[in-house]
Amino acid sequence: MTEQIGLRALERDDLSFIHTLKNNPAIMPLWFEEPYQTLAKLEDEFDKNIANPHQRQFILQKNDEKLGLVELVSISSIHRKAEFTIMIDPMHQGNGYAYPATRLAMDYAFSNLNLHKLYLIADKKNKKAIHVYKKAGFYHTADLPHEYFVNGSYHDAIIMSILEDEYWKMNK
Repeated sequence: MTEQIGLRALERDDLSFIHTLKNNPAIMPLWFEEPYQTLAKLEDEFDKNIANPHQRQFILQKNDEKLGLVELVSISSIHRKAEFTIMIDPMHQGNGYAYPATRLAMDYAFSNLNLHKLYLIADKKNKKAIHVYKKAGFYHTADLPHEYFVNGSYHDAIIMSILEDEYWKMNK
């Protein structure tokens, strides 16, 4: 049997997995957030946003195993752009899942949502993530000095982007 990596829509029964990720002190500083999230708040946000046209939340999985969370947020149908985010479970980091997950999200964004631009914000110190994003075709578009205060210090961030025509050129 071939191992299949894919994205599927976030479901209510995935929230305990997301709760674990969002309370992990190894992950959340890279998202510029405190590792503090209640399951009740996640459930409330899920209920409020289940039909929100401005976001798509996916579980990254291999066969039936949950590997992480992939999101397209701040989706604008007028400007045809969205922000891309990804969170890989630390138990599955270093196994090469981030790149195919990024590519799957990009394909969904440009093929299904007909977006013109994807962008992301990354901690400048997160060299592994930046490497994955560059490999996928994102390029550095802006610096955000002292953008986030995390664990007692300010972190510089960068914005990376890719346009739809650039994506399609890469995939010819």
